[in-house]
Amino acid sequence: MYILVINAGSSSLKYQLFDIESRTMLAKGLAERIAINGGRIKHTTVKGDVEKEIIVDKQLPDHTVAFEIISRLLTDAENGVISKPEDITAVGHRIVHGGEKFSYTQIITDEVKETIKALIPLAPLHNPPNIVGVEAAEKFFPKALQVAVFDTAFHQTIPEHVFRYAIPEKYYTEDRIRVYGFHGTSHKYVYDEAKKYLNNPKLKAITIHLGNGSSMTAIDENGHSVDTSLGFSALGGLIMGTRSGDIDPSIIFHMMEEMNMTLDRVKHILYKESGMLGLAGSSDARDVRAKYYKDDKNAKLCYEMYGYRIRKYIGSFFALLNGVDTLIFTAGLGENDTLTRKYACKNLDALGIKLDEEANEVKNHPKQPVEIQAADSKIKILVIPTNEELQIAKETYELMKGL
Repeated sequence: MYILVINAGSSSLKYQLFDIESRTMLAKGLAERIAINGGRIKHTTVKGDVEKEIIVDKQLPDHTVAFEIISRLLTDAENGVISKPEDITAVGHRIVHGGEKFSYTQIITDEVKETIKALIPLAPLHNPPNIVGVEAAEKFFPKALQVAVFDTAFHQTIPEHVFRYAIPEKYYTEDRIRVYGFHGTSHKYVYDEAKKYLNNPKLKAITIHLGNGSSMTAIDENGHSVDTSLGFSALGGLIMGTRSGDIDPSIIFHMMEEMNMTLDRVKHILYKESGMLGLAGSSDARDVRAKYYKDDKNAKLCYEMYGYRIRKYIGSFFALLNGVDTLIFTAGLGENDTLTRKYACKNLDALGIKLDEEANEVKNHPKQPVEIQAADSKIKILVIPTNEELQIAKETYELMKGL
């Protein structure tokens, strides 16, 4: 059974094709600069351990044209991995925001599409292109089942006393202002992988997804998200590549009232000019790391602040869960940046969390789950490569089996 996984942006389209019964990825790619001059598709086929990359430089006026070219690449006589587009049984779509309406993976119907569109005010940058990707896939793969997997769905188990803000009730009931959380697909994937790796079906875990956008989630022994660092939007919580994370909200008033900034300017600063970029001059941790080893004081401060914020959430989630079995690092920095993990685990001995610094270095960039805790650590520290696309394919497959 072949499942195509789609992550559509306004001018891009990421995709992976799986033979889901064997959990094998057959092809992956990125279509970029859709509806912009200089369109390109980078397509990679995977056969065993051999990868072959094909580049197609062609104008992509819309997502439907991109799908047409992707379909030709997938079915190419020489390099294709399927014989015809109709071989694709289902298309699983990453949808960023499902609000309170969607707690589970959904077959995409007209009603589901309208609800996703109604949620656009909650995710104005993400839900519109997600819908464009759905509608393009419907045109080009009309016989395939279209399925929505929501980033917010995993966090719908967070209890009300955690997801509510201390503002008048009407802003929740009428305006839907509450904690939603994001990166749910990634958090669920690495948690399930940890359960298998540790052979513990009742695992209590703190999952730490660290990329350009970052979040942490407390997951109880029933596999439920019970708190997460991102809230109403993707701005709060941890320090990120260009986003500020948690700040005192009165700073916004001060910037507008005392510094004469417009709301758009403040928003741009907090979303685009802050985080690692604001602290150390780059949103790329590789650049910051290089500066760190050159004794750049701003880079050192950046790592101290980045790790400190993570530790604050570890402490609060540890208390919420009444102890944990494991910390799980994942995503770009979580999997590949030794300094980030070092600072995130600093001075946590009282919680039974002790990092093995040699293992942290040697087991960087893992392909499978690895352990990096010290021998006398009471809590496992894992690094698990995330695979959101495979998780979307798995959830799509599970939905189809239940039909």
